[in-house]
Amino acid sequence: MTQAPGSFPTEPRVGLDGYPPPAAGDGSQRTAVLFDIDGTLIVTDGAGARSWELAFADLWSVRADITRYSDTGMTDPEVGRRTFEAVMGRLPSPSEFARLLERRMHFLTLTVAESSGYRVLPGVEELLPRLVAQGYVLGLVTGNLEAAAHVKLARAGLNRYFSFGGYGSDSADRAEVTRTAMRRGSVVFGKPVPPESFLAVGDTPKDVEAAHAAGIACVAVASHKYDIEELARSGADWVIPSLREGLPPLVD
Repeated sequence: MTQAPGSFPTEPRVGLDGYPPPAAGDGSQRTAVLFDIDGTLIVTDGAGARSWELAFADLWSVRADITRYSDTGMTDPEVGRRTFEAVMGRLPSPSEFARLLERRMHFLTLTVAESSGYRVLPGVEELLPRLVAQGYVLGLVTGNLEAAAHVKLARAGLNRYFSFGGYGSDSADRAEVTRTAMRRGSVVFGKPVPPESFLAVGDTPKDVEAAHAAGIACVAVASHKYDIEELARSGADWVIPSLREGLPPLVD
């Protein structure tokens, strides 16, 4: 890629609906960055799916492959309910669902720790401390339960970078999860923070859709299951191949 002095590389940047994205200099108004976890910061190599499988086997002696009943970007409670209904033929009672979530969290701690394919994605370990040093406050927007999010990040020592977040335990609606993170960000700042001060970072079209529904811009990272062209079609404001490139709106 070519890069002009003082500018961000232009080739991976794709604007909304094919139009050029806002100039990099508009990042001066942004103070908070909201990161997705799975496929954006880390990959657990199936630890999450395995934990659900072990939970169902432990409680009801049934095989439950969540990949058959859920899509990338769904919240944990939605995944659990859909899988339960598919393998048990009915919706779970409140007590059954409570036990399922507890067993899933129990096994997630084990499967994340044991995953041989767990890895931090390229550029993450360099980017996060750099953003903090530059004065940005970092939050999470994820379909994971709050406890599950911290289990996944703990193995890599990444929890310390994030002071707030929105989680799958807040809502089944990813846009509402994003809005929840924004409200909590305002609490951290001690004053209302306008949408233009936030930037979302994710790796799926659902991340882009949720960010836009919440009224904020989104950088899509082609770091996992979706490539640059697919993410550009999703309407992402910027698309980059990995977090090694930094975040376009925050580059002077």
